[in-house]
Amino acid sequence: METILLNIENSIATVTINRPKALNALNDTVLKELAQTFQDLSVKPEVRAVIITGSGDKAFVAGADIVSMQDMPALKAKEFVELGHATMRTIETFPHPVIAAVNGFALGGGLELALSCDFIYASKTALLGLPEVNLGIFPGFGGTQRLSRLVGRNRAKELIFSAKNLNADEACQLGIVNKVCEPASLMEDVKKTLGTILKKGPVAISLVKKVINDGSDLDLVSGLALEACTFPITFATSDKNEGIKAFLEKRPAQFTGK
Repeated sequence: METILLNIENSIATVTINRPKALNALNDTVLKELAQTFQDLSVKPEVRAVIITGSGDKAFVAGADIVSMQDMPALKAKEFVELGHATMRTIETFPHPVIAAVNGFALGGGLELALSCDFIYASKTALLGLPEVNLGIFPGFGGTQRLSRLVGRNRAKELIFSAKNLNADEACQLGIVNKVCEPASLMEDVKKTLGTILKKGPVAISLVKKVINDGSDLDLVSGLALEACTFPITFATSDKNEGIKAFLEKRPAQFTGK
């Protein structure tokens, strides 16, 4: 990979966007390599969680590559946004937990990338926002849709219309960021949370992710029906048998993901 660094350790894959001189800005190559990386990881049984972060200490992803957009015609812009959508959707639908470790600027496409993850931990030095209207364009990698679903329609409009950037604490108060961390402990904090998650039933976690994601845009009755249809699947797994047996025997469960 030209722009992606990958490390797998203790069932956790760390995906690092590696364009530090460009503040890890998203271009066609990054988007394609991100999508391919997640497709490859989805068939690795040893991987049960992913962390996305940026190379260096200045940026998670500072946005889309503005230089590449300068002379971009409308037709190419359509292809670019469709590539962005496909990549974010590949991350969003990844079968295991994905946490964004935001270690600096997460602006424009960078925040949209983070929003496609299951949740976000951010360094105190992080800055998050969707400033695209400053350039006469608007968020095109899912920002208008995911942010509004997360913080509410009117709050999302305010943030996007004003192009306001948020520090980590402000983003946490709005529910965009789950936890604000000291810069030196960001990755450790993310891995600690994943360590807790990895002790739980893998099939159950994957199904919870899918039901929450798929049900979030449904009315309550339809969402409950989705939950009711999915819940019995866990009862056909070895993990369910092991989990209940371990509980009754007062010992830690040894899940296998089957």
